[in-house]
Amino acid sequence: MPRFAANLTLMFTEHPFLDRFAAAAQAGFSAVECLFPYAEAPGAIAARLAEHRLELALFNMPPGDWAAGERGLAALPDRFAQVTTGVEAALAYALATGTRRLHLMAGLADRRDAAASGAYRRALRHAAGRLAPHDIDLLIEPINRRSMPGYFLDDVEAAADLVRELQGEGLANLRLQFDVFHAQILHGDVTTRLARLLPLIGHVQVAGVPARNEPGTGELDDGFVFSELDRLGYDGLVGCEYNPRAGTLAGLGWFAPWRDATG
Repeated sequence: MPRFAANLTLMFTEHPFLDRFAAAAQAGFSAVECLFPYAEAPGAIAARLAEHRLELALFNMPPGDWAAGERGLAALPDRFAQVTTGVEAALAYALATGTRRLHLMAGLADRRDAAASGAYRRALRHAAGRLAPHDIDLLIEPINRRSMPGYFLDDVEAAADLVRELQGEGLANLRLQFDVFHAQILHGDVTTRLARLLPLIGHVQVAGVPARNEPGTGELDDGFVFSELDRLGYDGLVGCEYNPRAGTLAGLGWFAPWRDATG
């Protein structure tokens, strides 16, 4: 059965960040993820994970100045030095917390621009190379431009082709982060695409489409998607990257059958 990771940036926000680990465990989650952990010391996060027997499934490398609108640096030709600094910061957190997957955000750029494309490949080669000796996967995630206007990596098939290309160069730890929410908005045909791309996928995320609320609250039958992941033999985690509509616990009805089946 699928294992779900509560996204602590979006869920359990009724509590301060470090208290969200306990809240997630009490709600029945065995794993968590977050966007950016850097406001807290890595040791503090590691302590919460150990105390509540949680796995930290994933977090993002530093994205630049998020408050100023930056959404990653990897595809920005003049920001490579900051990319390398961010890789080291993320790696330190990953080693402290036992995290096996890190996402490198591309940034706002034109995918057709040769300089941006070259910068992105350079950043991916560097990051994957730094993570590989530690058995950590580097993930890339296609993001729809309705949610994030101007995002460089805005096509699932283009992302999959790039993973294949760079794996062919020897970057075996480069994987695809398949967000069902983004994939549905970008292309549709979610479960067929999942089945075809499964060998490339290192992490799955889910949210209701189009409002990004709880699974099952939108146009997709997310229960069917979860069953397909099970049928396909997906043994990774499913990140719950959604905005609760009326409080986290009040919206966990969708989770009950999966929690009970795996608990």
